[in-house]
Amino acid sequence: MRKVVLITGASSGVGLALCRRLLEEDHELHLCLACRNMSKAEAVRTALLASHPTAEVSTVQVDVSSLPSVFQASKELKQRFQRFDYVYLNAGIMPNPQLNIKALFCGLFSRKAIHIFSTAEGVLTQSEKITADGLQEVFATNVFGHFILIRELESLLCHSDSPSQLIWTSSRNAVKSNFNLEDIQHSKGQEPYSSSKYAIDLLSVALNRNFNQRGLYSSVACPGTVLTNLTYGIMPPFVWTLIMPIIWLFRFFANAFTLTPYNGTEALVWLFHQKPESLDPLVKYLSATTGFGSNYVTSKKIDLDEDTAEKFYQNLLELEKDIRVTIQKSKNQS
Repeated sequence: MRKVVLITGASSGVGLALCRRLLEEDHELHLCLACRNMSKAEAVRTALLASHPTAEVSTVQVDVSSLPSVFQASKELKQRFQRFDYVYLNAGIMPNPQLNIKALFCGLFSRKAIHIFSTAEGVLTQSEKITADGLQEVFATNVFGHFILIRELESLLCHSDSPSQLIWTSSRNAVKSNFNLEDIQHSKGQEPYSSSKYAIDLLSVALNRNFNQRGLYSSVACPGTVLTNLTYGIMPPFVWTLIMPIIWLFRFFANAFTLTPYNGTEALVWLFHQKPESLDPLVKYLSATTGFGSNYVTSKKIDLDEDTAEKFYQNLLELEKDIRVTIQKSKNQS
């Protein structure tokens, strides 16, 4: 029986590399590509089937920043599938990144140089907008849209006889100090990306606490510093030209510089082969690359407490309830 894998953000970057690598691991998979741009998704589907003709590859349109899109995609998926063995919650954004050039170059010559380049901590801020649903865009895309997707697909995920696995694309940039339980959407801060990734870590822990007995497990992984369209937008081209030799040099001192999407998927693919019930829910699995280009997986304890994770989960449930009430009122009025 074919394993069925749903991947959000599958048409480029880490998501696309993950599709290719998973099919290299198992030629009989059924991959469902959940993408915003359907023309790109169909092109990826065609290419994947050309290189792996024994696989099954389908597509579904979803913009995880838009709740109506998530609801519609969930409805379609429940009509087409009976279960998902794996769901890779990979789609994400970092809108309008602003780099503090002074802080970057000061950090370059400090003891924290490698840490700063690995995590962008203290040198990167973002400005964002409000979605049509009234949510902060980064929170909606990276966290809440995926949360609603999981909630809508519970019947396809919760099977105690055969566990399903959620695998989130988190980040080394998930910093506890950038998250506030009183402002879960980070509407008052300047580092919504870091806050959203820490929120993902919290949510994964809470999902395990609430769903393991029903056969659903959750893990978080970090692809490392990967050069994609998202990261290339952080700095002007001339800055990348200046620092690329330094980044390649840093690979001999820090394993976070995976650089390519293929390398960045190492932990995501490793999790595909693990029994989810054997994994530590309080650990983040990290893709790592040596200075000579060899890939491996390492792990790191997540800096959180389970009570905070549960409170955050309950806050999400309350937000979901409020939104569903608003949607119903809108339907009744129309």
